Amino acid sequence: MTIDLYCFGESGNAYKAALPLELSGLDWRPVKVDFFNGETRTPEYRAAVNEMGEVPVMVDGDTRLTQSGVIQMYVTEKSGRFGGATPEEAREVMRWVFWDNHKLSSQAGMTRFLNNFLPEEKRPQDVIAFTQGRLKAAYQVLDAHLAGRDWIVGDGPTNADFSCCGYLFYPEPFGFERAEWPEIDRWLRGIEALPGWTHPYELMPGSPADRA
Repeated sequence: MTIDLYCFGESGNAYKAALPLELSGLDWRPVKVDFFNGETRTPEYRAAVNEMGEVPVMVDGDTRLTQSGVIQMYVTEKSGRFGGATPEEAREVMRWVFWDNHKLSSQAGMTRFLNNFLPEEKRPQDVIAFTQGRLKAAYQVLDAHLAGRDWIVGDGPTNADFSCCGYLFYPEPFGFERAEWPEIDRWLRGIEALPGWTHPYELMPGSPADRA
């Protein structure tokens, strides 16, 4: 049975689910959610797809899951991949997924949205500057951790990598310059080299160019 992933190309959180699905070899397909025209805020979406009004949402037969980290866990359960080679590694993977959700992706997603997807006159520059400062602290943590290692946990890619990279491949400016973070840049190049890696705007439907 084909897995459906409700998503849209601009969503880094959706990419965190779509990328491991793509690399796992599982049969899946993207279902476009028209976020920018308000689909996730409709009563119909909240009733039929996700009561939280968010993406990603994964549907596999009778199984419906939301939140990218939970979907990543499901991909691991079905494919046997990306969850860590030992119980100790599995816990470390989850530690980094939780860290990303709190310290990195939450700040990156909001900052990128405020800096690119709001009308220019409505962009709160003080808020953007504040969150960019928090992002810099997160980049420092990740860059230091990656020194001397190819992957965040263990000897191969895991959900920790797919979670932390979720927003870092996007071209829109939000305070991340790969050249300023050599260890992160090297790590991202390693992810890009994985067989089947695909840019978020190619992996999922929807991009800013569609609305230009």
